[in-house]
Amino acid sequence: MPWVQRGLAAATVAVACALSAACTGGSGGGLLVFAAASLTDAFEELASAFEAAHPGSRVELNLANSSSLREQILSGAPGDVFASASTSDMDLLAGAGAVAGAPRIFARNLLEIAVPAGNPAGVTGLQDFADPGLLIGLCAAEIPCGRYARRALASAGVQPSLDSNEPDVRALLTKLAAGELDAGIVYATDVASAGGTVDGIPIPAAHSVQAAYPIAQLSGAPHPQLASEFMAFVLSDPGRRVLAGHGFLAP
Repeated sequence: MPWVQRGLAAATVAVACALSAACTGGSGGGLLVFAAASLTDAFEELASAFEAAHPGSRVELNLANSSSLREQILSGAPGDVFASASTSDMDLLAGAGAVAGAPRIFARNLLEIAVPAGNPAGVTGLQDFADPGLLIGLCAAEIPCGRYARRALASAGVQPSLDSNEPDVRALLTKLAAGELDAGIVYATDVASAGGTVDGIPIPAAHSVQAAYPIAQLSGAPHPQLASEFMAFVLSDPGRRVLAGHGFLAP
């Protein structure tokens, strides 16, 4: 299970929690947030801002594709909050009684074609995904970014000539940045986060797919009060400004 640790400051807070009953997160460790891989940069910033606004708290992020996180939760993995890149994955959890209260949409995202910096293969649009002479990658079909990408390609009447199915959007982005693939479809926020290592090509509105991101508190959350406060922070104006700074659209 991939975890995000934020260095010595997080370790210092953890020691303080162990020694003091005043720790907001209580004795069961920090607030555990399951978040889609495409939220990595935004949620690292949100977690740090939340900790700063809630002295003594600690936020731990479990980052992976939404479908894998859904299965972890259904298998009994403990956690406080789930932030998904897919309403369908959240709906499955809600149907299983694994979330407390109604999920809230907190952000939206668009797809974008991503190519290595400089676009050495000369990719121009979705039609190039059918070219067997190009190295084409998508997220795996069972996870949100893969489902969305295939929906966009189907809308354009394109049957992709696939060379790679990646386990999450960050894995796909890494291969594109390294020049191991000629083109892929990721979220627009991932292109923005890549620091110039990939270029983005917009998908025409007629074939564009918009991803909605829901958030919910998990049933049996070890830190229900802190979970509620974290969700409120994500949905607040300051939280939305952080998300907008990473390229996410308003809900």
